[in-house]
Amino acid sequence: MTNKKSTVERRSIIIKELDLKGRVNVSDLSKMFEVSEVTIRNDLANLEKKNILLRARGGALKLDSVGIDYHISEKDKINIRAKQLIGSKAADFVNEGDIIMIDSGTTAMELVRNLKEKVELTVITNALNIVNQLYKNDNAQVIIPGGSLRKKSFSLVGTSAEKSLRNYFCDKLFLGVDGLDVDYGLSTPNVEEAHFNSTMIEMSNQIIVLADSSKIGKRSLAFICPISNIDIIVTDNGISNEQKSGLENVGVKVVIA
Repeated sequence: MTNKKSTVERRSIIIKELDLKGRVNVSDLSKMFEVSEVTIRNDLANLEKKNILLRARGGALKLDSVGIDYHISEKDKINIRAKQLIGSKAADFVNEGDIIMIDSGTTAMELVRNLKEKVELTVITNALNIVNQLYKNDNAQVIIPGGSLRKKSFSLVGTSAEKSLRNYFCDKLFLGVDGLDVDYGLSTPNVEEAHFNSTMIEMSNQIIVLADSSKIGKRSLAFICPISNIDIIVTDNGISNEQKSGLENVGVKVVIA
């Protein structure tokens, strides 16, 4: 590669690198094209504005690759407005005195931000970011299963976490996912998270999935459960009529925020 590549050619190659690897590094691209890191950052900023990638940690991530296990701080930048709307709508399903489980994730965090402090709740969660949001709420009793800390998601997972979770049964589970496909089911990039999510589903009366429309029709690495296991999905208006009908045909209630 040489610095004779035009801006358009350079950005096209960056996109191809993302398609192949799912992630690119500023320093590596600078050496590849023999241009400054400032130039590469400008390229990435331009591509981010076009919703092709997400800039993060010295480089960029492919935006539509659900197989990548994003850090929670990176996920927080993706589809923010849709997640806010979904979190607000999902809060309508929480009633006084409910015992609820909440999964880790940025959409689940938006749900928690919309819980009214006057509503007395018991919240079971393995997510430390959720715990941190709830600790000031005097009306919420918080139960945290034990386990090993998974730093990318700030969540507790593992065999001990799953064993502890089986001591509790709840009214409703609010679950975020990375992939939701009518034929394949729910999925996530991390196997431990998938196992823990499956246990949460077993111990819950009603399963409410929180997923922005970009997750629908996607598959990720680790299988959680079939679509038939869930009761409700709260999503945004980016869902297509075909996707909505497909979910409703297998008995899932689709709620659009």
